[in-house]
Amino acid sequence: MELEQLNFRHLFYFWRIAKAGHLTRAAQELHVSQSALSAQLKQLEARLDEPLFEREGRRLVLTDTGQLMLSYAENIFGLGQEMLGRLHGHSEGMIRLRVGSVATLSRNYQENWIRPLLMDPAVTLTLESGLLEGLLERLMQHKLDVVLANEPVPTDPDRPLHCRFLGSQAISLVGPGDPWRGLTLRVPEDLDGVDLALPGPRHALRAQFDALCLSAGVKPRLRAEVDDMAMLRLIARDSGWLTVLPEVVVQDELRTGSLVKVGESSRLREHFYAITTPRHHQIARLEQLLTSSSQPWP
Repeated sequence: MELEQLNFRHLFYFWRIAKAGHLTRAAQELHVSQSALSAQLKQLEARLDEPLFEREGRRLVLTDTGQLMLSYAENIFGLGQEMLGRLHGHSEGMIRLRVGSVATLSRNYQENWIRPLLMDPAVTLTLESGLLEGLLERLMQHKLDVVLANEPVPTDPDRPLHCRFLGSQAISLVGPGDPWRGLTLRVPEDLDGVDLALPGPRHALRAQFDALCLSAGVKPRLRAEVDDMAMLRLIARDSGWLTVLPEVVVQDELRTGSLVKVGESSRLREHFYAITTPRHHQIARLEQLLTSSSQPWP
């Protein structure tokens, strides 16, 4: 087959079927009939004179040729999505940057990180929040330019990602100004039986805190566990309980004195990372920000 004989619509349909792993699901996502989609796939396989899928029950499993085709299709359509993202707003002289952040990340931290972009009149921002895996999937599809996270991603040759360490901070124990102003508690030694609001089990620092309490033989009284840092900030401000969280989450309340820092543990730290994909054309403004905000691992 010559290149001009390759039908890129057939290739696109194959790519979506391979991603869905199911003909019916792919047809629903593409808003075409299952029979039409099946016919398009058969035409592509006939052109190649190679089967691309094998059936296992209701699922379609890629053959070796299908795996090879998928690797090329990922590059082709990923590059196309990257191109569309770069071109959006280009005619108006704008740079569009699409930033994702995990739902457990402090919005104050995110705002602090993007502040240089907010000051740049040539930048248009798109901000998304979600679970890490979903954001990484959108990153791999070139629908996001960078993902901010509080945990690193493991090395995976099938999913090339760059993970840059942005920094870390100690975790604080905070409480209302009255009656906690001027008082200090050791973390975790003085927390046995104390009413606490904590980050939820999905937060990266929760396991650290639970392990510290277990090793110290301390059992706080859990009153709330919250994944969303914005909600944990409100609980810290309004509940009257002590709260364990990154100080950046309540930076405004600490500044005004409505909350005070009651304790801190150097053994509890939240780490921040910027995750990107290899790109054919680097976004200069994003690279500048990553270079200026990245720190050496402590």
